[in-house]
Amino acid sequence: MTGRAPSDQAPSNRAPSGRPPLRIVLCDDERMVRTALRVILEAEADLEVVGEAATGAEAVPLVRSLAPDVVLMDVRMPEIDGIRATEQILATMSEPPRIVVVTTFENDAYVYDALRAGAAGFLLKRADPDELIGAVRLVARGDSLLFPAAVRSLAAAHTAGAAPVTAPWVARLTDREADVLRLMAAGLSNHEVSERLGVGPQTVKTHVAAVLAKTGSRDRTQAVIAAYEGGFLMKKQ
Repeated sequence: MTGRAPSDQAPSNRAPSGRPPLRIVLCDDERMVRTALRVILEAEADLEVVGEAATGAEAVPLVRSLAPDVVLMDVRMPEIDGIRATEQILATMSEPPRIVVVTTFENDAYVYDALRAGAAGFLLKRADPDELIGAVRLVARGDSLLFPAAVRSLAAAHTAGAAPVTAPWVARLTDREADVLRLMAAGLSNHEVSERLGVGPQTVKTHVAAVLAKTGSRDRTQAVIAAYEGGFLMKKQ
């Protein structure tokens, strides 16, 4: 099943909404893990596994050729690990997929490096099926899969012993952009930020876009990482 292309798949049904299913690639060196993930995901009408890879070296060209919507990427794989594979995919595709790294424990330093590389979030291998399915749908619509306490802990460990430095972009944030970034770091979606601040969804999108530009981030996850590393957020609260 490794590296299987769409031509090897049975024709998929459309989701109840009439839209094509979300296309997913699984990258994990354990066949049993890939099989379990496939069974869970393909039980949903709006999700379709279009390919599998057992190593990072297989994952990169496979993802480039299939152009899926979401990639579930094991963070530790032979040949090329999930971090390097994530970096290569994001650097070489004009419209890269959303990548969720998968790990066995949440304080894995590899996870932090993958988030810094541009992964949309991370998921524990012990997550239940509903969490897995929800995570795929969440990142596919552009949100980030963040666990605020875990990210704060990882950021603290990553910068332990480093001299406090405030990044120049912090002073360029408006008060409202700063509010939005704090709420992003707390794991709130755009809709939740809108409700919390009492502003319209489009206004929130505008502020999020400004935050991404000022922090030099690809997405919300990288912006939150930048917020910790740039001294905007306290690493221990």
